Amino acid sequence: MKDTSAYILNEVKTAIEKVDDSKVDEIVDAIIAAQTIFIYGVGRSGLVGKSFAVRLVQMGLDVHFVGDMTTPIVESNDLVIIISNTGETMSAVQTANIVRRIGAKVVSVTSSAHSKLGSASNIILEITPCRDEQRKKYAPLGTLFEVATLIMMDSLVPMLMARLNQNEGSLRRRHAIWV
Repeated sequence: MKDTSAYILNEVKTAIEKVDDSKVDEIVDAIIAAQTIFIYGVGRSGLVGKSFAVRLVQMGLDVHFVGDMTTPIVESNDLVIIISNTGETMSAVQTANIVRRIGAKVVSVTSSAHSKLGSASNIILEITPCRDEQRKKYAPLGTLFEVATLIMMDSLVPMLMARLNQNEGSLRRRHAIWV
């Protein structure tokens, strides 16, 4: 377990260090400028997206997860963030193409900037973990991408908090209380 944890932590750190800081700034600006924010992902990428959506809601932003029954229609002043490791997931690509036709902004978080999703996006946040043989042993399938994306999206939260004049107390007031 310790070898696996060390491998994952090291590879995730390496992947995040390669992220283009200017893209991070663009995404923060886009989130702040958006009327409504929509997030989409399938499988574990979707879970990462839902986790980020919770933080955005706690900052008082209007956020929806694409596919939920109560999700409204995307409009031209909106932002859609789509998470897909390969950038080839058919539903993710279709969502991006529909959103672009409407005139809303698409941010893709993917390991492949040159994918179909990348081509359909306004902003691409590329997170590229290694693809060596050890990955198959210690972090199968999309584990490194998903963990790196989770940390990357959580790393946007303090930037957004500062720009939106939020603090932990203001987030806590919007935190869901389950009784």
